[in-house]
Amino acid sequence: MIGNLLTWLVIVVVTVVFGWLTWRAWRAKRWFVKWPGVVLSGLLTLVLAAVSVTAAIGLYTFYAPRGSPVEALQVAGTPEQIARGEHLARIECVGCHTTNGELPLSGGRNLAEEIPIPLGDFYSINLTPGGPLKDWSDGEIMRVLNEGVDRDGRPLVVMSANTVRYFNADDKQALIAYLRSQPAVDNPTPLPADQPSLLAAVMLGAGQIKFQPPVTVEIVPKGATAAYGEYIVSWRGCRMCHGPELGGGTGTSNGIEVPVGPNLRVVQGWTVEQFVTTLRTGVDPSGHALDNTKMPWKEIGLLDDEELGALYAYFKALPPAQP
Repeated sequence: MIGNLLTWLVIVVVTVVFGWLTWRAWRAKRWFVKWPGVVLSGLLTLVLAAVSVTAAIGLYTFYAPRGSPVEALQVAGTPEQIARGEHLARIECVGCHTTNGELPLSGGRNLAEEIPIPLGDFYSINLTPGGPLKDWSDGEIMRVLNEGVDRDGRPLVVMSANTVRYFNADDKQALIAYLRSQPAVDNPTPLPADQPSLLAAVMLGAGQIKFQPPVTVEIVPKGATAAYGEYIVSWRGCRMCHGPELGGGTGTSNGIEVPVGPNLRVVQGWTVEQFVTTLRTGVDPSGHALDNTKMPWKEIGLLDDEELGALYAYFKALPPAQP
């Protein structure tokens, strides 16, 4: 934070200097000094002023506490909840909160390494009872799942954009129950807090990066139905790559480059058996092999048969994509 603030102050000082040079040029008597000086230094002043303002907005958004009051919550931690939470963690959490793609969720991965522009460093924390969550209440963990803010209410950059907010309340409680049940992993070297770069602050201030608001998720009974399939699509984040109507992606999501996903209505020409086989083997009915670095079929293939059946039912029910 200190580095970003010092860099921002330097930009502000340079902006003031160029503003002063613009004023000096305006007062010059010779036209060949006045007008080139006014135009050049004036443009630089405007550009730097815009950067200063957007960076200030972004820095305030990054570092100012926010978030709703913490609810009084005590998760029961039943065997059914723990089993469901482990299932969800294997699908949705291991990609960020492990370095090897396997449980337990011991953290340690710098998620910024996968972003093609220098937005800072964002290390996933240890979510086992050996990490900081041992001192958090269930309500505080629920708030981070809902809103992407830490115990002090400060935004967590990656969690603020994470699709776990689209879990329903039952699944969030199941995930909390599983986090509490994991074997404790002790990471002897504490990981640094989120360290966004000034570029990230500028992008946030300009609206290119957005912290998503909390959402209310209806609890849909689990089953091989289109309604439950739509629920899975929301927390799996399919629309990030496949577009808001699943009719094909554009290559960007929330200002970040993502793979261009195809129109998922291609599934409407498959049988449910072909769909399940594709997500369990990574090879579609035409023999095309899916690239797991772009399409996470291995993670989605961990869904049980009922859940995959729900996805299939939802894709089959999709209306024609809007042009």
